[in-house]
Amino acid sequence: MKRSPLQGMLLAKCPHCRHGNMFKYPFWKLKKFDQMYTFCPHCGQRYESEPGFFIGATYVSYALSVGIVLATAIVLYNFFGDPSAFAYIGVSIGLMLALMPFNFRISRVIYIYLFSGIEYEEKPRIIPREKEV
Repeated sequence: MKRSPLQGMLLAKCPHCRHGNMFKYPFWKLKKFDQMYTFCPHCGQRYESEPGFFIGATYVSYALSVGIVLATAIVLYNFFGDPSAFAYIGVSIGLMLALMPFNFRISRVIYIYLFSGIEYEEKPRIIPREKEV
């Protein structure tokens, strides 16, 4: 089954084959939400092209966080009659903490799809890989 890049990103699938999962556990398993495979379980593509590659995903995470804070401020201002600054801060922090696992994962997925240079192949070749640690 062929997936679009958007479907692959939303499902956190490998950018090379769009079938293998990038993360070992679902994001709601809070103790393990950050555990990624080193290689795609389906095609063997290595996710981290160089040491520290995913540090760049912090910029994507920052942009998503700013968007969440702005959306929160707009909703609070328009629907709750411009509450106090403490309300803005409290609701924003609460949302950021609640969405942290999702934000972490989607930031890495967006970053690898946009900046890794991994090209999609409908019928990918199986890449020989080292043993998963």
